[in-house]
Amino acid sequence: MTAARGRGARRRGSRAAGAAAGALLTLTAVVAAAAPAQAAGYRYWSFWESDGGKPWAYATQGPATARPADGDAIGFRFAISNGTNDASRPSVAPDFTGICGGVEKKDGTKRVAVVVDFGGPADAPPGETPPAKPVEVGCAQVREDATGAEALAVVAKPLRYDGAAMLCGVAGYPARGCGEPVAENGGTGEAGKTPASAAPSASATAGGEGGGPSFGVLAGGAAVLALGGAAIWKARRR
Repeated sequence: MTAARGRGARRRGSRAAGAAAGALLTLTAVVAAAAPAQAAGYRYWSFWESDGGKPWAYATQGPATARPADGDAIGFRFAISNGTNDASRPSVAPDFTGICGGVEKKDGTKRVAVVVDFGGPADAPPGETPPAKPVEVGCAQVREDATGAEALAVVAKPLRYDGAAMLCGVAGYPARGCGEPVAENGGTGEAGKTPASAAPSASATAGGEGGGPSFGVLAGGAAVLALGGAAIWKARRR
């Protein structure tokens, strides 16, 4: 009798373990199915600054609020980037002397060197191609309190912004879209959060829903685990 009871307990233990494993696998499948595909990056205009000939630095605010001083350079680069640490810098150095050397300083104005890098074909949105001239440079002579956006407008019109004041197009490129997530294969991904780029004014970003599983999915997973726990309890009671 004792041996038979031992064998029965082992069988019940095996059934309980199987039920628990099944519940865990089911929950894993549910969460995996709910997890959204992650974007490889975002396609957008990044904003760069150079103070007094220093190397390009990723701007800490948007061009609509940044106020460069006389002798500064600002740069814009269109590319697929995954954040501030991954963003591509303008391919032309912030050479204020080379860009604005021939422009005389006037009272009540400042000179700002502007570099616009349109990126390459790999960065272009589907159906669009970068301008034939890949980089545009110019010296913007603007009033002393002018913003970076105003200096950019002098060199590379027209500019296009979205409703959140994010810079979407420079000199008409690209014609559509604004900060879209890009899938691993290079195509446009599902709608989601736009990059925390310095391109928007005052760090404006377009919001989206969070990337985790929904409450309904998690509740379903909890129910699966509860069923697995019930199966274990019943097996042990027998």
